[in-house]
Amino acid sequence: MSEIKKTADRNDPISSEAYEHLLDRYQFTVKELTPGKLIRGKIVKVTSSHVLVDIGFKSEGMIPIEDFEGDNAQSLRLGGEVEAILERIDPRDGSLLLSKRRADTLRALDYLERAYLGQGWVQGKIVERVKGGFIVNVGIKTFLPENHADIRAVKDPDKLIGNVFKFKVVRFDRKSETAVLSRKLFLLDEKEKRKRRIFSKLVKGEKVKGQVKSITNFGAFIDIGGVEGLLHISDMSWGKINHPSELFTVGQEVEVVVLDFDEAEERISLGYKQLTEDPWLRVPEKYPVGSKVNGKVISLADFGAFVELEKGVEGLIHVSDLTWSKKPVHPRKILSPGQEVTVVVLDINQEARRISLGLKQASPHPLELLKQRLGPGSRVKGKITSLTDFGAFMQIEKDIEGLIHISDISWEKIKHPSEKLKVGQEVEAVILNIDVEKQKVSLGIKQLEGDIWEDFFARHKVGDIVQVKVVRITDFGVFVEITPGIEGVVFLSELDERRVDHPSELFSGGEQRLAKIIKMNPREKKISLSFRQAQSELQKLEYQKYLQSQNDRLTLGDIMRDQLRHLPLAKEKGKKKEGS
Repeated sequence: MSEIKKTADRNDPISSEAYEHLLDRYQFTVKELTPGKLIRGKIVKVTSSHVLVDIGFKSEGMIPIEDFEGDNAQSLRLGGEVEAILERIDPRDGSLLLSKRRADTLRALDYLERAYLGQGWVQGKIVERVKGGFIVNVGIKTFLPENHADIRAVKDPDKLIGNVFKFKVVRFDRKSETAVLSRKLFLLDEKEKRKRRIFSKLVKGEKVKGQVKSITNFGAFIDIGGVEGLLHISDMSWGKINHPSELFTVGQEVEVVVLDFDEAEERISLGYKQLTEDPWLRVPEKYPVGSKVNGKVISLADFGAFVELEKGVEGLIHVSDLTWSKKPVHPRKILSPGQEVTVVVLDINQEARRISLGLKQASPHPLELLKQRLGPGSRVKGKITSLTDFGAFMQIEKDIEGLIHISDISWEKIKHPSEKLKVGQEVEAVILNIDVEKQKVSLGIKQLEGDIWEDFFARHKVGDIVQVKVVRITDFGVFVEITPGIEGVVFLSELDERRVDHPSELFSGGEQRLAKIIKMNPREKKISLSFRQAQSELQKLEYQKYLQSQNDRLTLGDIMRDQLRHLPLAKEKGKKKEGS
């Protein structure tokens, strides 16, 4: 009663008797009308300045129309219920002056206090942006620092205005009716709860659905109910991909497999390719070594081309298996990405997930085709492409070269192919042999003239005396050229009647002499000759001629003396006797 009396005294001083009369007149009790009491009533009338509320007494309550501004305007309707705080009683007419705004404030303070003390949350609407943050209406105006508006920095703060969110109360003072909120802490708390809930349900190998949140060079992060897991690029496809964006886009709904997780580390590993069987499990039986298969070129490198046989199964055509040509060719000169090709499986390493493929092996070797058209003895024309110490290479057809060995260039003895040939020269040669397995073609130029050895052996016999030229001197004798391309040997014992320690004592290179053929081996193309026997034969011939030129008066003694004079041995003995 004293509180009501004080209220009345402050507004319109009246006597105590008058105040008591006022209470009796309007049937009020002190208990019911304690100032600050929360009163519930029903809106019965709206004027330009007040809202009249029926609170169950003869006198109606009056709430200033300003208390229904803003968000409170929605509650302003006839018949609608409203709560307000009793401010005072008008002593003149007994009307009750109420404050809805004060009721909202007290209710908001209670709401904030419960959340603050109980580590709960409050819901409010961001209504205004101010320096350093935002104003949030939770029944009263509270402050939200900008760095607590979200977990991450807000790119466009103005977009938050007008939105209703949940917040944690980080600071509260009832006396000053102030509070500081944090949406960031609420989101982190909710994220932690979701994380614990998700981890409690995770099972390795289980399929889960999620949404692609972000994409990086090494993978994609998938939201699986509020917790993000990593889908590594290596677990996206059984085949090769260069970037995750080839398969996924941000916001895409996907189904993935839980590969592994660690709640303490907050780590979840996800897989996409594991939704299907590993195609490599059936590679050996599906693509046996030696089989021809079709594929598509997916990429080119300096060392070869990668071919996709099916999704997740790729093989490499090494640059050496692209073409039968021995010249190095870059893959892009032969193939292009997207091109369909037929290849041969050369090797499979299932453990390393590697398949070696061959493009050239899918078609016949050019030598096989050449051998079908041409055989040994066939004549071909072509250009000399290179010279080596051991011979010359001649291009027969495109991608086919043959070797003319130095011994098959000329019947004459030559030290280097450049003595007879030069690069770029057009020549004709005879095919001597085609070895497909070793990929070799043997050619000969000298064979165009026929076999001079056969001709020589046909026209000569043991005992013939021939003109020769010394071409090489060795410790055991000298090699002589009988005719161009035909050589023989005169061993040490056949050099002279006299003892010779080394051939260089009697002979020099290029010297020409007569020699007697003493042995021939046509099969091995070997000829042995003798200077000594040729000299003896010539002496005999000369002596016979001499005899024929003499008259019949010569006696036997004259003949014997003349013969002894022509023998070198006899001369030597005569010299030794004279010396002794």
